[in-house]
Amino acid sequence: MVELSGVLGVALVALGMVLTPGPNMIYLVSRSITQGRRAGVVSLGGVAVGFLVYLLATNLGLSVVFLAVPELYVAVKLAGAAYLAYLAWNALRPGGVSVFAPEELPHDSSRRLFTMGLMTNLLNPKIAIMYLSLIPQFISLEAGNVLLQGFLLGSVQIAVALTVNLGIVLAAGAIAVFLARRPSWLRAQRYLMGTALGLLAVSVATDTSAPAASG
Repeated sequence: MVELSGVLGVALVALGMVLTPGPNMIYLVSRSITQGRRAGVVSLGGVAVGFLVYLLATNLGLSVVFLAVPELYVAVKLAGAAYLAYLAWNALRPGGVSVFAPEELPHDSSRRLFTMGLMTNLLNPKIAIMYLSLIPQFISLEAGNVLLQGFLLGSVQIAVALTVNLGIVLAAGAIAVFLARRPSWLRAQRYLMGTALGLLAVSVATDTSAPAASG
């Protein structure tokens, strides 16, 4: 049986991660603004499948690979940190654009929207770190079936992430219009997002913890 403290812990971690601007949010917001809510929801479907892939892979032993080859784990973390730093620079550099600033993007088919949502999530360093290092810390050996705990706790993360992301998708257009009428707020949002991404990049790069086995 999963302990309540574990469920609450994962829920808080998931909430903090999903509210920190990253690749998933950037992609979902951009598609929702330029192509409409339906495109955002389709893209979110791809993101959801990406979560399921991580859930299955982690609980079926992917973390064991990183435990056996710690250099590979370090390489994944550093690559993720570099990507987050790149996103931070794009937000903070002179002439940078806010995630909520409307851009001209080609309209993609539903299949491409879904696929891009999936790939964006699979290549999202925040999600990889959460599944490989953070969620396993809330698994209790004394609570019984470790594999079942891993699936249940992962499901909590998915539920939180999809709920928040759906709200972002549905509200993206209204938020974009609101910010477009207030340029100073738009700049503040961009600087806040860039700073958050930069801090996350530093945190990922300097984290010395090892992945925990979950399966």
